[in-house]
Amino acid sequence: MNAIQHAVDLSVKPEVTAFFDAPTNTISYVVKDPGSNACAVIDSVMDIDYAAGRITYDSADAIIAHIRDRGLTLEWLIETHVHADHLSAAPYIQGKLGGRIGIGEQITVVQEVFGKVFSEGTEFRRDGSQFDRLFKDGDSYSIGGMRAFALHTPGHTPACMTHVIGDAAFVGDTLFMPDGGSARADFPGGDARTLFRSMRRILELPPQTRLFMCHDYGPNGREIRWESTVADERAHNIHVRDGMSEDDFVAMREARDKTLGMPRLILPSLQVNMRAGALPPAEPNGRVFLKLPVNAL
Repeated sequence: MNAIQHAVDLSVKPEVTAFFDAPTNTISYVVKDPGSNACAVIDSVMDIDYAAGRITYDSADAIIAHIRDRGLTLEWLIETHVHADHLSAAPYIQGKLGGRIGIGEQITVVQEVFGKVFSEGTEFRRDGSQFDRLFKDGDSYSIGGMRAFALHTPGHTPACMTHVIGDAAFVGDTLFMPDGGSARADFPGGDARTLFRSMRRILELPPQTRLFMCHDYGPNGREIRWESTVADERAHNIHVRDGMSEDDFVAMREARDKTLGMPRLILPSLQVNMRAGALPPAEPNGRVFLKLPVNAL
């Protein structure tokens, strides 16, 4: 794993507004440049009633209303990875507010794997071209006057990226809150040893760096939380705090993952998110269908 190439500018403190989606335990964020009206949206959620086959946009509309009410300009829609537990609303928000959709360059690996799982035809492009920007490890970009950079932090999926924006880092599905530990590593292309090294890479950021989680499940009944720091995680994370060995983590993570069922929305989520949040093409009758491959995962 490469060392962190960019200095973290702790003097830049983006304004972070969180939106918690209870059905999927996902936290989306609006990240505003403190020196301008520019902002980014990270890991937006599209609502789905899976049993009814109905898609709605209440969660996305709340983000859109927040941006419009504050007179902000949306420059980026960032996906930290191809989510397996919720559908992205990035193209819906982009259609209302503009901005560019970005994800890690290893999306092509995910598209190749799941293009086969869902028996997608040749019309499904596996080159990441559905996204406006494919981030390589260490790539930088701007949100107004803020400089942001992307770190490749795989292990949960091959395409996972952590986005560092000023004194804040958005870790996707790698770290959880200290009492939650870490994400699973048993999806296709996932690897527990790689995940451990990615998490330790994140924990090389300055101790006061704010860390924002993509998920929280309220362990032991506590209230939902989504913000920690590098120092907190290094001191208290139950899976990856200082002193925890890589081999012990791998043994624990692999044993735990064997007890976990698949996420409820994994099949619709992957079909949509590998397309940058777009639904599959309509059939000749005009209807859109999500596939249910049998015994494929």
